[in-house]
Amino acid sequence: MRTFALAFAAAAAFAVPAFAGPQYVDGTGYAASGYDVVAYRGLEQSALGAAQPAGVKGHASITAEYNGATWAFASEENRAKFLENPAYYAPQYDGHCAYGVSRGGKVPGNPNLWRIVDDKLYLNITDVVVGFWEEDIPGNINLAEGNWPGIEPGDASTNVIPKFTSDAPVSN
Repeated sequence: MRTFALAFAAAAAFAVPAFAGPQYVDGTGYAASGYDVVAYRGLEQSALGAAQPAGVKGHASITAEYNGATWAFASEENRAKFLENPAYYAPQYDGHCAYGVSRGGKVPGNPNLWRIVDDKLYLNITDVVVGFWEEDIPGNINLAEGNWPGIEPGDASTNVIPKFTSDAPVSN
């Protein structure tokens, strides 16, 4: 009977989806500072060393809940896409700065300092940090992936994003 109970508990553990650590939420009260994380997939990425296009602001009336946070979207279509597979659209490292995670810490990610690499969305904190990140993106991702399991369960960053104030989501 004990073996059956252990086998059942193990099977149940594998059936439950793994939840990410606490999502970074800034003063807006929204994940990704109220920007639409689905919309990044439709933006043209700039070459390394050039600024990316600004993210797309979500609307306060089009939201979804995921990973303990509220996410805003520019359209109902984007909201529906997100709800089909939120882990695909959500930024890596629970919205924290990818370079910061590669260095072993949790600092906020700026929704306008983004890049999609290998079909995953990464955010960084400042344009200077983006320069460091872009010097070796694969190496930084490798370091971040190694660091993340140890820092993921910790509290989300409570820092503000330097030189950034979000006026997203848009009120309707």
